[in-house]
Amino acid sequence: MEDLLSTLTPPSPVPQPVEAAASSAPAQKEYTVSEISAEIKKFVETRFGHVRIKGEIFGAKRADSGHYYLSLKDENAIISAVCWRRVATTLKIKPEDGLEVVATGKITTFAGKSSYQLVIEQMEVSGTGALLKLLEERKKQFAVEGLFDKAHRKKIPYLPQTIGVVTSAAGAVIRDIIHRVRDRFPSHILLWPTPVQGEGAAEKIAAAIRGFNTLPKDGKISRPDFLIVARGGGSLADLWPFNEAIVIRAVYASDIPVISAVGHETDTVLIDYVADLRAPTPTGAAEFAVPVKSELEISLATTQTRLLNAVNRYFANYQTMLDGLGRGIPNLNQILQEYTQRMDDRIERLHLSFRNLLTQKQNLIEKNSLKPYLILNILEKNQENLKNLSLRLDSVSVDSVLRRGFAWIRDNKQKTVYTTAEAQRSHTLEIRFADGSLKTRPLVKKDDLQGDLFNF
Repeated sequence: MEDLLSTLTPPSPVPQPVEAAASSAPAQKEYTVSEISAEIKKFVETRFGHVRIKGEIFGAKRADSGHYYLSLKDENAIISAVCWRRVATTLKIKPEDGLEVVATGKITTFAGKSSYQLVIEQMEVSGTGALLKLLEERKKQFAVEGLFDKAHRKKIPYLPQTIGVVTSAAGAVIRDIIHRVRDRFPSHILLWPTPVQGEGAAEKIAAAIRGFNTLPKDGKISRPDFLIVARGGGSLADLWPFNEAIVIRAVYASDIPVISAVGHETDTVLIDYVADLRAPTPTGAAEFAVPVKSELEISLATTQTRLLNAVNRYFANYQTMLDGLGRGIPNLNQILQEYTQRMDDRIERLHLSFRNLLTQKQNLIEKNSLKPYLILNILEKNQENLKNLSLRLDSVSVDSVLRRGFAWIRDNKQKTVYTTAEAQRSHTLEIRFADGSLKTRPLVKKDDLQGDLFNF
């Protein structure tokens, strides 16, 4: 600015008497405010047409128009800066407070505020140290929030029907994943294409993850069994979208399990800590995603053979056990023959006992000299007693009672009914008369339990 002022301001004249100055000094040019502002703007843009400024980003904010407004500072000074939307979309990193960068652009003035600013045309991180520092700070922050808790991780399905992939449609990554899946175990792959670096990449990656989660399980588009978020290798700045909070939170909130496959095996980004599984490379993610079909077939065949052998051994062991138990059982035919012989012996001894008993009775009769007429009298007396007993039995039999005008009532369980209360509890009643029986339902008057009992 000192050069600018010295150029625009004429040298101070030597003091002269007033009359002499009025007559001999040249007239000094007058500027309007707009004219002097234009001159300053022209000088600044000509003098600092292309500069590289190193500083720490301070007060960065993104306007609704897509432009970024920020300041660059060091220990002693601050300079305002602006990054127009067209350039912002090409940046590899997102302007963020605390990030030390080297911004390339031109200095221009803003007449409305009598200020000057840097119009950023390119921005890069000032070495990897600044990014690593920011990465470590974010890692600690997300860990405190619990986003990296292992208890939150979900299991990756073993044999998926549909695999969702979030990556660029134009890169080699998606081709490698498709090729590897087809070689191992062909499964349906659903791609949600997104940019994987530059301005807006993080927002679109997060939107793809959320979009997969909104797919219905029984919709026309198959809902993936898990997601692969992938991109190839690159610098830390290239991989930076996968360190952004919007991506980390989208993975954490995903109901669908997520495999992180970003960069090479030695690359580490924050999505690796929140994902349900981390693959060293995109190809490695495809290997984690599905097993090898031929190996499964061999494993199944081996398992089937082992199962059949185990079943055969199981039955062979029990057959051997049964054979051993069978040898301890005596001959059943022999046991049966022994018991048959014992029964024959018992029958023969019983017959002999009857014959001996009859012989003893006969001898007793002959010994007492019983006369035939006495035996006849005894028989007649016994017959008379038997006849009387028969008449008495007949007089109290059911048929005899029914012939005298009585009826026999039984419930549906064939139990005799003795009271009206018992009759009321039965759904049906059987009434037996001398000449037959009939079935009926009990009917009892509410105001007179002793009224009509049966409804014929």
